[in-house]
Amino acid sequence: MVSGRKRKFDEQTALHAAMEVFWAKGFVGASLADLTKSMNINKPSMYSTFGNKEALFIKATQYYIENKMKVHLDALFTPDTPLKTRLKNYMMSIVGMQCSTEQPKGCYLVLCQSEIAGGDIPEEASKLLIDIDVLPKTLFVDLFTTDKEAISLGLHHHAQGNSLSLYTALKGCAAMARSKVSSTELAFVIDTILAGVFAGNNEQTKVGTITTNTIQ
Repeated sequence: MVSGRKRKFDEQTALHAAMEVFWAKGFVGASLADLTKSMNINKPSMYSTFGNKEALFIKATQYYIENKMKVHLDALFTPDTPLKTRLKNYMMSIVGMQCSTEQPKGCYLVLCQSEIAGGDIPEEASKLLIDIDVLPKTLFVDLFTTDKEAISLGLHHHAQGNSLSLYTALKGCAAMARSKVSSTELAFVIDTILAGVFAGNNEQTKVGTITTNTIQ
């Protein structure tokens, strides 16, 4: 008796589908039934191709980074563009994705990172999410400490605080996007945060100059 042929499927298409399930439901909320149904494969095929749920989640998370997050970086390093404009374009590119109707609302990473405290995410997946959480702040810190305009504006003096402010805004926007707040409304939030960061550093620079002159 000839055995039946294994069903063929495109791994990238299946991985994209898994990403969307995790994006909508988080690691904890995504059941194997949810995943295999969305991926249009059976459990044996899932295990043989991607491994268990944790292994699939790790692959889906890496897929999200490569296909949904790295694309925004171009806006941050556009030549001959003011720093404030670059930061807004970068942040609004992310917010636009968070609010898009083409995929689950909000941010895949923010949703899944919020589940770590509950202790229900396995060790390797949890470590990946924690490591990824450091990257945006590091990106902003590097920008504020190496960009010539940032240094001239004094933003490098408070690089850590400025970075935390911007990343906090993006995480907050992700939560609001899941609550169906539009990108147009969230643009005001981004403008307000950026205005505060740039004005705050200008004030710090002025205070430092006045103090130095007074001492002299």
